[in-house]
Order: sequence, then structure tokens, then C-alpha cells
Amino acid sequence: MNPRAAYLLAALGALLLVLPFFADSYLISLATLILYLAYTGQAWNLMMGFAGQLSLGHALYLGVGAYGAAALYHHFGIGPWAGMWLAIGLCALLAASLGFLAFRYGISGVYFTLLTIAFAEFARIGFDHFNWVGGSGGLFLKVAQRDQIDVFNLRGTPVMFYYVMLALAAGAFAFCAWCLRRRPGYYWQAIRENEEAAEALGIDALRWKMFAIISSAAMTALAGVFWAFYYNSLFPEQIFNIGRSIEIILGPIIGGIGTLAGPILGAALLTLIADGATELVTALGWDVPGVKQLIYGVILFAVVVFLPQGIWPALARKLNLFK
Repeated sequence: MNPRAAYLLAALGALLLVLPFFADSYLISLATLILYLAYTGQAWNLMMGFAGQLSLGHALYLGVGAYGAAALYHHFGIGPWAGMWLAIGLCALLAASLGFLAFRYGISGVYFTLLTIAFAEFARIGFDHFNWVGGSGGLFLKVAQRDQIDVFNLRGTPVMFYYVMLALAAGAFAFCAWCLRRRPGYYWQAIRENEEAAEALGIDALRWKMFAIISSAAMTALAGVFWAFYYNSLFPEQIFNIGRSIEIILGPIIGGIGTLAGPILGAALLTLIADGATELVTALGWDVPGVKQLIYGVILFAVVVFLPQGIWPALARKLNLFK
């Protein structure tokens, strides 16, 4: 790693570790949201940015992961750290089914993207009528005292949730960095650039694309577990909605698809700018429905037109982080 990049990463890590010591509860909740989007962005980026498989249905894994762990806790009192294995297993199975159906029978490009949307929509409709988990009325978790920390059951203060999300985001960054610099990353990038040429060189495209989609789904399932115990309520219309999938992919697209820092930078910029704009509009007393979505659209348009590779590659070149 470039020394400048290493110093920058170390400084960011140190800042995030000490942030709760001088930030108020609002800033901590905002930082937690940024870390959540950075984590889910890394999970999606592994599949699209590294392996070149465009999914617009990652809300499927987020929702199934959330409902899987939350239902075990709600009905049987099984904690999230045990329930997460069910969440990961269910999402890995769903991803394997979707991936095998698509990759084995040559469904690719826009048709693969539509298939991911269809799976997420089927899940939304199914959970909307699944009364064991509340159906359309929602599933609600009991909220314990938030001034007491119970890491085992993910019950506690906003600071506790912040550090849990920080650990997940750091783990996702390390895992993606490892993949990118080892055989999986090299094979994924070869498949992304030219699948036929990669297969001609002896790369088993089916095997490595399956690894990408299952890994991405498992990571997103963990984000779903965090979502369930952080917000304590789940509604199919909310968590399986395609808007949730779009929220996941915006960070990597704006920050830089296929890069490690892109999802982090994109998540931070989107969250801070949109939140700042919302606060400004509220302070001015203006009634602007959907101002956050409007800001997202403007930023996305500007990046696509002026920085098609994303903000991070251009910024890294300016800072000489590639040398």
C-alpha cells in the first residue's frame, strides 16, 4: 500500500475510534448511518465492482437477514449473534439459488439485473402475507433500557451500536482488500472485463461468480441483522423495497465502483450532504418533499457526467495515492 494511503487510512481509523468521546448523540447516529451504508456498499461492490454482476435486488438479503434473526429473538429469545448464522445461511441459500439459475443458464446483463429485482419483489410480497413475522403489520422487537449495554443481545446505547457497526465496516474493508489482492480478486476482475477470455485461460467463471454472489449476500445479511436490532421494527414494504437496494448501491457508484475506498467516501458524502440539505430546508421553513432523493439525483448526475469512474479515483490521483 502507498505510504500516504496507509497514513490516511490509519488517521481515519483513529478518528472513528475516538469519535464518540467528543460527538453528541446526533453525530453518533449520523456516523452509524454512514458506516452502515459503507458496509452494505462494500458488500454490493464485491459483486458488481469486482466481479461485474449488477444486482438491483440486494434488499432481498438485507430483509431476509433482518427477519431471520429478529424472528428468532422475538419468538424464541435467541440472541442476534446466534440468529445471524440463520440469517447468513438463508441468504447464502437464496443467493446460491439465484446465482445458479442465472449463471448456469447464461442469464446475464440486464436480464440478470431484472432477476435480482424479481427475487426481492417476490420476498416483499411473501413477507407481506407471512403472519408469523407480522405480515404487513410489521415485526416489533422489545426495546430494553438504552442506557445499559447488553452486547450479547444487541441492546444498549447508540455508542454501542456505533462501535458494532464500525467493527463490521472495518471487517468488510479488510475482507474486500484481501480478496482484491488475492486469487478471487484477480479472477473476478478477469471475468468482469471479459468472461469468455477468462474461461479460455482456465478460470471457472461459474464457480467464482457463485463465490461472489454468496459472499456478497452473506455480508448483506449481517447488515440486515444490525438493521433489525438497531431500529427494532421491520416492515416488508420498507426493507424489501427497491429503494433500499438503490440506497445500497449509490455509495459505491458515486465513490467509485471497484475501489476499496469508494463505498466509504460515497456513503459519507451522500449522507452528510443530504442531511445538511434537509436541515437547511427545515430551518428555512420550505416545504420540499423528497429533498433527500432530489439531492441524491443531482449528485449522481454530476458524478456520471463529470467523474464516470467515481470521486475516489480522481481524488486519489490528485493526492498521489496511487504512486
